[in-house]
Amino acid sequence: MEEIKKVRTGQMDMLNGPLTGKIVLFALPLAASSILQQLFNAADVAVVGRFAGNQALAAVGGNSSVINLLVNLFVGFSVGANVVIARYIGEGRTEKIQRTVHTVISMALICGVILAFLGNMAAEPLLKLMNTPSEVLPLAAVYLKIYFGGMPFFMLYNFGSAVLRSVGDTQKPLYCLIVSGVINVALNLLLVIVFQLSVVGVAVATVTANGVSAGMILLFLTRSKGAIRLDLRKLNLCREEIVKIIKIGAPAGLQGMVFSFSNVCIQSAINGFGTDAIAGSAAALNYEFFTYFVTSAFTQAAVTFTSQNYGAGRYGRCKKVWRISAVLGVLGTGFLSIVFVAGHNFFLSIFAADAAAVSFGAVRMMHIQIFSFMPPLYEVTGGVLRGMGYSMTPAVLTMFGSCVVRIIWIYTVFAWKPSLAVLFWVYPFSWIITIALILGAFFFIGRKVLI
Repeated sequence: MEEIKKVRTGQMDMLNGPLTGKIVLFALPLAASSILQQLFNAADVAVVGRFAGNQALAAVGGNSSVINLLVNLFVGFSVGANVVIARYIGEGRTEKIQRTVHTVISMALICGVILAFLGNMAAEPLLKLMNTPSEVLPLAAVYLKIYFGGMPFFMLYNFGSAVLRSVGDTQKPLYCLIVSGVINVALNLLLVIVFQLSVVGVAVATVTANGVSAGMILLFLTRSKGAIRLDLRKLNLCREEIVKIIKIGAPAGLQGMVFSFSNVCIQSAINGFGTDAIAGSAAALNYEFFTYFVTSAFTQAAVTFTSQNYGAGRYGRCKKVWRISAVLGVLGTGFLSIVFVAGHNFFLSIFAADAAAVSFGAVRMMHIQIFSFMPPLYEVTGGVLRGMGYSMTPAVLTMFGSCVVRIIWIYTVFAWKPSLAVLFWVYPFSWIITIALILGAFFFIGRKVLI
């Protein structure tokens, strides 16, 4: 136990004391990190939209669904890593923490290499399947191929951040993003405006920035004290820990993939409305990311706090973690949604200079952004279930509620009345169904487990 106390020195004690303040302190840097990362990614969109035209904007902004489709399975493994390490901390098992940390970083490198290969092979075929306009396709394919070439860096950052989150440290990943984000913006301006490299410049800037953040996260881990300290000479793959990580992470990753597949179908439908619609939708999507990152921050807080307390047998605190995280998530996303919708013309004009694109973006914001307070209700609840070890249940229910329902909508309701407004209504409709399913599962499982 003495070694475990050393692990927690300077870290957050999730097992004792009031929860609200600690959850906020955990979630805010995490939300800031994600929002900051999206701001820097949004700089890609803003720079090409302003200085390279609507085709370049559509090529960069319309690629997020393809990227997420291929990346989410592997990012799900980082969720598994977070849960496994946090559980070991709650149980006081120092040796297993060390073994898992080195397994996690090894997995990150392997997943990154696999994604770099898959991304380059699948980029153009996927874009064609999505009905990407012919004038946008070459630029979009180039962007994707360069972007996926930097996947080893992206995976190292995500998996390394998961290790730090497991002990409550959400500040160091924020430091990494501040530095890498400034580099990203500077390179965007240099390569796009000065050297006229358009989407190639944006992609190169992003990969370079990811390399910097990966290097910094590795530096923090190698200099950490206690059981999460990383020794690059001890990198290995422990079968026992891999199985546990995959057991928790694979359902989360699969959920993300299927979720992204439904978004690919939606993006394909948007593509049918032309370049201006793609550009406007891409501009509005940035603000949906901002609100989702608040949701994600409180979801990660719920996962980590639940994992440690569940591992320590403190089931009453698990219930409190759920209530506090869900309420804070709804309030945070609701506030941001009101701000973005109230000033939608201003916010959209930051990314799209063309009036037609702004008008298309406004349609999306009025049908999706305004309801963005809803996802925390099922995301946070699903996070608590994962922290308890029930990863498959929220994955299956979310895949049905937020994925299958959307695909059915596209081929029925949208096919009957093909307008952007009808297409975008699928989001709040699917959220309502998913909330009902996940909450029902949580109360059913909670009555048996959290006693």
